[in-house]
Amino acid sequence: MAFEREVELAKLLAQEAGALAIDYQRRGVEAEMKPDESPVTAADRACEKLIVDRISLEFPEDGLLGEEGTRRQSRSGRKWIIDPIDGTRDFLRGIPLWTVLIGLEQDGDIVAGAAHCPRQGFLLWAARGEGAWSSDSQLRVSDKSDPKDAVLSFNGFNKAGVAPFASRFLPWVQRFWAVRSMGGAVDAMLLAQGRSDVWMEPNGSPWDFAALKILIEEAGGYFASFRGENTIYGGNAYGCAPSLKPTVEELLRQAELS
Repeated sequence: MAFEREVELAKLLAQEAGALAIDYQRRGVEAEMKPDESPVTAADRACEKLIVDRISLEFPEDGLLGEEGTRRQSRSGRKWIIDPIDGTRDFLRGIPLWTVLIGLEQDGDIVAGAAHCPRQGFLLWAARGEGAWSSDSQLRVSDKSDPKDAVLSFNGFNKAGVAPFASRFLPWVQRFWAVRSMGGAVDAMLLAQGRSDVWMEPNGSPWDFAALKILIEEAGGYFASFRGENTIYGGNAYGCAPSLKPTVEELLRQAELS
């Protein structure tokens, strides 16, 4: 299996970081506000340190990019992209939808990754050309093609990234069979499992998207920024069952995206 060692490490560290975060949660944590007004806790920092220290030991030539400040230049052409607790607001409120995300980028392409939602018992992983998996089951996105049969997951109706298409948004949303917005990463994981059909995140950073991109693509789904670029660096992203791509593009096509 391609990237077998890397995937096994990502799975292990995602689970260890999840267990550490739960331990912090049980003892009680308080949040500070970062300059972008998103919360951060001691648990976020401790989980990132756990992940970074182990990757540095196993792959010392690889670069690192973590949400909580880790930056290391790559000497190998590879970079690990880490979100130690995706969904810190959920984590703080006791909502069981936060995740640990670890992705590996090689020469500009996300080639491996793992996503773990400890409170839901989800552990998903993927490697380029090897499929996306959960336990012993290979994942596939759904075959839905009509929004009236599809589940839409949209994370953050109140986010600034909605503004370019806000006037057309509600009529578009009403075309779907159901709307279920449970949390950005969890929604994308459900898409990769074929349990939902469109996932949209109007504002996000590379660490929000890296692991999710490889999961969605290896499960047969489509991933892009709102501008239609195959990138985790666009500031937003969506994923969908391939036959629903025209439905999403219909919303985004006329938007004045910066």
